[in-house]
Amino acid sequence: MHIPDGFLDMKTAVTAAALAAGGLGLALRQARSDLPPRRVPLLGLGAAFVFAAQMVNFPVLGGTSGHLIGGALVAALLGVPAAVIVMTTVLIAQCFLFADGGVTALGANVFNMAVVAPCVGLAVFRGVSRLLPGLRGQVAALAFAGWCSTVAAALACAGQLAWSGTVAWPVALPAMTGIHMLIGLGEGAISALVFAAVARTRPELVGGAAGALPAAAGGARGFVRHGLLAALGVALFVAPFACPWPDGLEAVAARLGFEHAAREAAPAPMPDYVFPWIGHEGLATAAAGVVGALVVFGLAVWLSRVVTRGRGDAGNADERA
Repeated sequence: MHIPDGFLDMKTAVTAAALAAGGLGLALRQARSDLPPRRVPLLGLGAAFVFAAQMVNFPVLGGTSGHLIGGALVAALLGVPAAVIVMTTVLIAQCFLFADGGVTALGANVFNMAVVAPCVGLAVFRGVSRLLPGLRGQVAALAFAGWCSTVAAALACAGQLAWSGTVAWPVALPAMTGIHMLIGLGEGAISALVFAAVARTRPELVGGAAGALPAAAGGARGFVRHGLLAALGVALFVAPFACPWPDGLEAVAARLGFEHAAREAAPAPMPDYVFPWIGHEGLATAAAGVVGALVVFGLAVWLSRVVTRGRGDAGNADERA
């Protein structure tokens, strides 16, 4: 669902960028007051996992593929402010390192996938969780929340395309929501499986965004270390075998005849997730995935530490308590 340059006009791109900046600003302000410093590594882990998982496109229907967005999953585990930070970090890296999503459309992509998807996902997750108690209820709630977050992001994207005059709203709405209703099934299934795995291995992290890191620093470091290794494993061993079919937005653009509006992507170090100077396509993709996962991990941790700077003593006191 990464919108390329050329699909949106200037008014839409500027408006979406302003909304995205407002959402990110609110998330950073809330994280500054509410995010314990000991939780900062989890944001890096979330960013690395989402990045690696988004590289793995899965087949959907009729030559179309989809991939995890991850907004609902991260919001359910870490809360909306953390999810907005994590998803924004991933989208910025994808744009400037891999030419995935246009520079002028970055604000729209952040608004759709880093603001709309986590907010809708957590709202649905919390609402359904009240009706379905227990871990099974939470897993089912997150599956539905992941589906809803994908459809909501697709609705926002359709609105942006229509407001730009790229495609008429009566055409964009059913086309975008129809294919993303199917992609959302994969989003919900993957989100539920990951949530269930986290709940079984680290139940203290599951609680509708209220979880906390393990009290023992060694346990916390071990969890983040193992989680990062798992994310790198996905990028290294699974991403090279991702489905090559066009994703939902690309398929809709081709079917409705506006794919020609896309402008050539800005120069990037690893365009199309291919590491330069490696001749083997699979190895080049794996290397790009590993580099990208490490970059977003470091970027998310750095940004989170900047936001929580000055509260280290309080966080350490909380851990000792």
